[in-house]
Amino acid sequence: MELRQFLVCLSLCTALALSKPTEKKDRVHHEPQLSDKVHNDAQSFDYDHDAFLGAEEAKTFDQLTPEESKERLGMIVDKIDADKDGFVTEGELKSWIKHAQKKYIYDNVENQWQEFDMNQDGLISWDEYRNVTYGTYLDDPDPDDGFNYKQMMVRDERRFKMADKDGDLIATKEEFTAFLHPEEYDYMKDIVVQETMEDIDKNSDGFIDLEEYIGDMYSHDGNADEPDWVKTEREQFVEFRDKNRDGKMDKEETKDWILPSDYDHAEAEARHLVYESDQNKDGKLTKEEIVDKYDLFVGSQATDFGEALVRHDEF
Repeated sequence: MELRQFLVCLSLCTALALSKPTEKKDRVHHEPQLSDKVHNDAQSFDYDHDAFLGAEEAKTFDQLTPEESKERLGMIVDKIDADKDGFVTEGELKSWIKHAQKKYIYDNVENQWQEFDMNQDGLISWDEYRNVTYGTYLDDPDPDDGFNYKQMMVRDERRFKMADKDGDLIATKEEFTAFLHPEEYDYMKDIVVQETMEDIDKNSDGFIDLEEYIGDMYSHDGNADEPDWVKTEREQFVEFRDKNRDGKMDKEETKDWILPSDYDHAEAEARHLVYESDQNKDGKLTKEEIVDKYDLFVGSQATDFGEALVRHDEF
């Protein structure tokens, strides 16, 4: 399947797909865990390595000598120090950790970039995206599949304009990432809420009532009895989603539902790394302080071998 067809299918699936009768559709965007490992520094720093580098990148350090690990860590520190003042703050560490955890998103954008950047100028204009994604679909006023591609394009253009901070209808790589993955960017959250409400609000009154809420998750499909989870969702709507008890969710209530204020794992990990490495307790880290505690941040053959010995002794 060519890219254009794939993108249109992806857009359709996002906007129009229905759940199977017994399956629950999850609209909620949660911050993922930084690692699937247990955070117990007394046993190992594996959690910290995954959090700081991302799980896949962390594995590559386990094959390096301690000297090689320190050298690569030093180069990473230079990237983390965004204002180039010679120090790494909690805020800079938090930003780095969030970026490392979203590497799969940046890889996804990188893989698609060349397909859209038709003139190879390092930017993607709205015209380039529109032509690659929709192309000849817009020439057919009455497509056989019944989908309104012009309407879909209008929706995409609105999101593109929201991602395009300077309003020139030309996206940088960061802006294009925000366009493809709006849930990852604070300034795109309103468009995520708006698109969600448009998908669910079948009577177009600007609100989501109980039946629209349930209908988005569950299709009766001839079944008289609802599964227990559907009954639970009805209770959740009444007790928690509809905060003002008017029988429907407005924009703010919908935002609280799909974009909850989760515990900030990246902020907690950044605070932990600074606390453990800050030798002079000035609240920020020098490159020397970080490299001195390199085994907290990254692995190496030494730490990998040491953990293997521990596992062997336990066995």
